[in-house]
Amino acid sequence: MIEIHDDFKQCLNSYFADIDPNDLNTIVSFFKPEILKKNDIFLKAGKKSTKLSFIKSGLLRIFSETEKKEITQWISTPGYFVTDLSSFMTDIPARWDIQALTDTELYTIHKADYETLQNKIPQWHILEKKFIVHCFITIETRVHSHLSMNAEERYLSFFNENPQLFNQVPLQYIASMLGMTSETFSRIRNKIATGNF
Repeated sequence: MIEIHDDFKQCLNSYFADIDPNDLNTIVSFFKPEILKKNDIFLKAGKKSTKLSFIKSGLLRIFSETEKKEITQWISTPGYFVTDLSSFMTDIPARWDIQALTDTELYTIHKADYETLQNKIPQWHILEKKFIVHCFITIETRVHSHLSMNAEERYLSFFNENPQLFNQVPLQYIASMLGMTSETFSRIRNKIATGNF
């Protein structure tokens, strides 16, 4: 348990720069262990997101089903938080389904406990702003990369950052996340494998 908390504290330090150690311990104390089995649902679209989780181990897929196709928005990996942020923060129905792709270990805080932190930590409004800004920058960086790179560049960039995922999840999920068809994804993959890139 101590080792997991230490990992979690290191991650929180990256979100909350210069956080007081006592405040950090208070925040960590509100997160409780949660286990998901492969294929378990973390969140269903249309429901309100009532929890925010840190991924200790495992993989979760964030996706949406439309009338024409299924879209993978992201595959969340260890060391990151997972939720439908707009739903969690504004109490609106979630737009995304979130499902465990593998057995997964989480540290989870529920919305009521999250709101309790406002009373426990005087500087919570500042810390919360830092957290949201960190999340926004991450999303903005993904959008910029998606719009500024062609399909091959997106493939290579994601592969270089997450090579292990190509052996852990169905490749059609990665293709969808990168905004390309399975056919385009396979063509690029074969091109790289044969050295014709």
